[in-house]
Amino acid sequence: MNPVASPSPRLSIPGTLRLGLFQACLGFLAVVFAGLLNRVMVSELGFPALLVGGALAFEQFVAPSRVLFGQISDRYAWAGRHRTPYILLGAACFCGLAVLVVPVIFSLARAFQQQDSQATVLGAALLCGLFACYGLAVSMASTPYLALVIDRTEEKDRSRAVGIIWCMLTVGIVAGAVAISLSLRNLDGVKDPAVLEAALVPFMLRSAAVVFALTLLATWGMEPARAQADLSRSAERDDAITLKRAWQLVTSSRQVAIFFLFLILFTLALFLQDPVLESYGAEVFGMPIAATAGLNALWGSGTLVGLVLAGWWIVPRLGPLATARLGCQLIAGSMLLLLLAGLTAQVAALKTVMLVFGLASGIGTNSTLCLMLDLTLPAAAGTFVGVWGLAQALSRALGKLLGGGLLDLGRAISAESSRFLPFALVLSIETLMAFAALLLLSRLNLRQFRDDTSRSLGQVLAIELG
Repeated sequence: MNPVASPSPRLSIPGTLRLGLFQACLGFLAVVFAGLLNRVMVSELGFPALLVGGALAFEQFVAPSRVLFGQISDRYAWAGRHRTPYILLGAACFCGLAVLVVPVIFSLARAFQQQDSQATVLGAALLCGLFACYGLAVSMASTPYLALVIDRTEEKDRSRAVGIIWCMLTVGIVAGAVAISLSLRNLDGVKDPAVLEAALVPFMLRSAAVVFALTLLATWGMEPARAQADLSRSAERDDAITLKRAWQLVTSSRQVAIFFLFLILFTLALFLQDPVLESYGAEVFGMPIAATAGLNALWGSGTLVGLVLAGWWIVPRLGPLATARLGCQLIAGSMLLLLLAGLTAQVAALKTVMLVFGLASGIGTNSTLCLMLDLTLPAAAGTFVGVWGLAQALSRALGKLLGGGLLDLGRAISAESSRFLPFALVLSIETLMAFAALLLLSRLNLRQFRDDTSRSLGQVLAIELG
């Protein structure tokens, strides 16, 4: 039934590690965008946090395109391949756009400084547009990538594969934090836009070149070309499920909606603090740029351990559903600890909590991804992955927007009486999100999902082929 998954060699551990290099690249860029550039805009250039969060959110507001890209990847092959051409094209686009973002940020900073309202509006619109295009490029690459993971793995092997691949994502996050710390360590205390721009432009050029080279290495030969006869048969099956019918398929079960909402709440519980974390370190704990970038390395290290523990030990023993519940509980506890660390204003306490939060994130992420891949029909892998990616991307967008907006609201309420209270508001709401995700998990039924969607798939194919 799967238009893509002809017999392919089972992924070895070295092969999984190589494929995971693409995830490492996404992790690296996530630190650059959500960490470095976010902090520079908010703390060094003085942009309103709501503007920054809103601009970053445009990367995720284009998330509905993931469903389209997944369905296109299922149906149309380039040179006999359904996945890798889209991955490489998307990577080329988001690398180029990453380089363009830096001069736009500093053009907007100059407009702010000169109090030029027209240039400010145009600059803000251009920044949002660039982030939206960047999000489209990431969607084009990452949705077929996850479908490729499904194509190359079996259900019994997926927790291991997910653990390895998302470990590589975390390796990329750590590598990004280390690269920022080493490359930009001379910028501590610098607020001059000219000096910052002169350092950030070559850093982004080098980063983009390395990311694209690693993407080529990660995907080369991972998807064997198919014979012309196979492509002809595939074309008939690819046309069997149109985008309209695919959407009917993924909306055929109430369990799809439950898991969709769970993914939104779970992702918010992980990333609501993302747009304000480095500013939290800067304003409450008095940490410089290089040190706040190191917070991502600590979080990433903890996540790496959590992913390995979940993928190799916890999920195989407890199952993905029970492990996801455990992950939500640990994330909620981590948020409470992050709040308490702010009351002490001790850097050591913050660093310890970031490690614990990373461990909880790794356990929750691995189990949730295993659930996501299990709740995916092979016959429409790209489409289902697109839907799950849509849920995650929408919540990342909401996280960026709400994180920045809640920080501004907290600052307005506290009237500068406390640097801690605005951040406490963000972290408190994030804790509630973790508890809400935990509550929703109790209503998820994997067997019902499989029964409903399998039955609907047969009906859809019967309608289309009839």
